[in-house]
Amino acid sequence: MPINVAPILISLKTASLSMVVTFLLGILGAKIVADMQQKKWKMILDGLLTLPLVLPPTVAGFFLLYIFGVRGPVGRFFLDFFSIKIAFSWGATVLASTAISFPLMYRSARGALEQVDPNLIYAARTLGMSEWAIFRKVSLPTAMPGVASGGVLAFARGLGEFGATAMIAGNIAGKTRTLPLAIYSAVAGGDMDTAYTYVLIIVIFSFVVVDLMNYFTAQEDRRPGKARP
Repeated sequence: MPINVAPILISLKTASLSMVVTFLLGILGAKIVADMQQKKWKMILDGLLTLPLVLPPTVAGFFLLYIFGVRGPVGRFFLDFFSIKIAFSWGATVLASTAISFPLMYRSARGALEQVDPNLIYAARTLGMSEWAIFRKVSLPTAMPGVASGGVLAFARGLGEFGATAMIAGNIAGKTRTLPLAIYSAVAGGDMDTAYTYVLIIVIFSFVVVDLMNYFTAQEDRRPGKARP
């Protein structure tokens, strides 16, 4: 029996779009936290941004459903004013993947930015560059290997997301059924051949991601602007 490619395409589209969103938000969050001077507020904000990493995915999905469901504040707003239902739509799969993968991107970006040699930043300031220009032209390019590694990791996490997606997006065939949900459905239905095929596909994707992460890690270790202990 031919394999249904819909879960593969849905997973790839979901992981790709969530990676773009997570990449931008992760860099922004990392810059804000890295630039904060008050340690108390820095610890609180860092904890909030990292929280989805340690929460069970179903709990994170519960909060997303509470906020973006048809009775939630954001979900009701979009439904009443734009006639857009967020929960149990393909957009909900992107939302779940973004929320779960964001902490990985954020922490990778923050670690890379904090490892930039301070002397490079001081030199840029003496040349009269603004803080935004320093970030765009000095800090971010120097930290890019670590930031890119975080983006790859976020893509992999979004590709393998299950719990939060099941909570807010459901398991709708051809619409929100991603690869992990398709594996679960195949096993629950006793279709082990299909489950084996989907598992093999996601293992191959994961192996490629690991190789990409190793590549970017090696690039980061060789970058000249990395601060040394």
